[in-house]
Amino acid sequence: MTALPSPEILLNAMQAIVGANGCLTADADTEPYVTDYRKIYHGKSPVVVMPSSTEQVSQVMAWCYEHGVPVVPQGGNTSLMGGAVPDDSGTAVVINLGKMNRVMAIDPVNDTMTVQAGVTLSAARAAAEDSKRLFPLRIGSEGSCQIGGNLSTNAGGTAVLRYGNMRDLVLGIEVVLPDGRIFSSLRGLRKDNTGYDLKHLFVGAEGTLGIITGAVLKLMPQPRASAVAFVAVESPEAAVKLLGEARQVSGQAVTAFELISAPALELVLEYLGNAPSPLADRHDWMVLIELTSGADEDSLNATLMEILEAGLGNGWVVDAAVASSLSDAQTFWRIREEISDAQTRTGGSIKCDISVPVSRIAGFIGKASAEVLALEPATRMVIYGHMGDGNVHFNPLRPKDRSAKDFLAQWYKPVSDLVDGLAHAENGSISAEHGIGVAKRDDLNRYKSPVELQLMWQVKRALDPKNLMNPGRVLPQLEDK
Repeated sequence: MTALPSPEILLNAMQAIVGANGCLTADADTEPYVTDYRKIYHGKSPVVVMPSSTEQVSQVMAWCYEHGVPVVPQGGNTSLMGGAVPDDSGTAVVINLGKMNRVMAIDPVNDTMTVQAGVTLSAARAAAEDSKRLFPLRIGSEGSCQIGGNLSTNAGGTAVLRYGNMRDLVLGIEVVLPDGRIFSSLRGLRKDNTGYDLKHLFVGAEGTLGIITGAVLKLMPQPRASAVAFVAVESPEAAVKLLGEARQVSGQAVTAFELISAPALELVLEYLGNAPSPLADRHDWMVLIELTSGADEDSLNATLMEILEAGLGNGWVVDAAVASSLSDAQTFWRIREEISDAQTRTGGSIKCDISVPVSRIAGFIGKASAEVLALEPATRMVIYGHMGDGNVHFNPLRPKDRSAKDFLAQWYKPVSDLVDGLAHAENGSISAEHGIGVAKRDDLNRYKSPVELQLMWQVKRALDPKNLMNPGRVLPQLEDK
């Protein structure tokens, strides 16, 4: 094995490409880039490189490839699975794309937007809005997460039900390959039947095949009207039936259908300073429903009321608060969006990001909840998420009288294995939108077939034969069989 270049040689080479201001080496400066969002994973890096152009990324990658230096691509570093920070060997260069933050073009006729990978999601959404268009991806970290990271993790969010995840929202990408070559498909075409659609190799690959430096994103017409309700439902089964009714009545107008358990609501209301609940009484299960359309407000509100009345008549809906203003709608949405941070602040949350077919989601929730509570009856069952597309954040939270450290030490692995196993048994996935990173990497040996893993490794070896791109992430070592 060829020895890695010394830190001095490495730093000199990086500074020659991106300049002294584009390289961070002091521990205090690199700390935010080597520690993950949840403060669980912490690594080391000889230098954090911050290029300002695709050409600089290309030169950095070509040098690292020639000298065998591993690389960790990084966007906003909001990964929940430890996939965006280096390990503790101190050998990997972190390439952070935060300086590549330009919106390069908006084509309102073609409904496309071309951006550099370091553009934050909130900036992309604002740029689309300025052109009277909509970029529909919505996630809680939109102020800090970046488009390149969204693509690398195939981000989902609260509007997947209507618009799809990032894989559905990208028309073309630009990628720097491990050896420094640049692959670009920044053409904004909706139909291009000229062979393999190579962009999909890199979407969801978490930086293990190359570094996404730019993208052409789909834009949508801005909805003229929205209708939002915070609804108490009799059970998860009732929520599924209400979802079916909503889609039957409104067609494609259902933009979001978010399930929220009572412990999730109670946690976030406490986190927000004992904020009042949208509903007068306590209920075990609630859903946040949003309809959007190009119709007028009155018509959409009438559609929402038709859905709720059907739910009441069938016994699925117990109570409901309908937003009568933009402020009401924002209040409802803030409750939903702050659940994740409330858990992080509280500590001791076992994060399971699973998906199952919508027809099986209620049964999964019931069985998984019963089995977790059988292990630790005082566990707070923080369950919430995108019920409309079968994705639930099933996050058992420590009892109030137990420390986060003790609870996680005892139950993190057993509960994660239990929940993931139940999801898999329902023809589901152990990761719906958070990715694999380090946290779920070795679990793939259990849930992916040998053929799937072999094919993924074959792709990895074809594009990254030296295994320099985000090594140790996503792909587990193949088991001998």
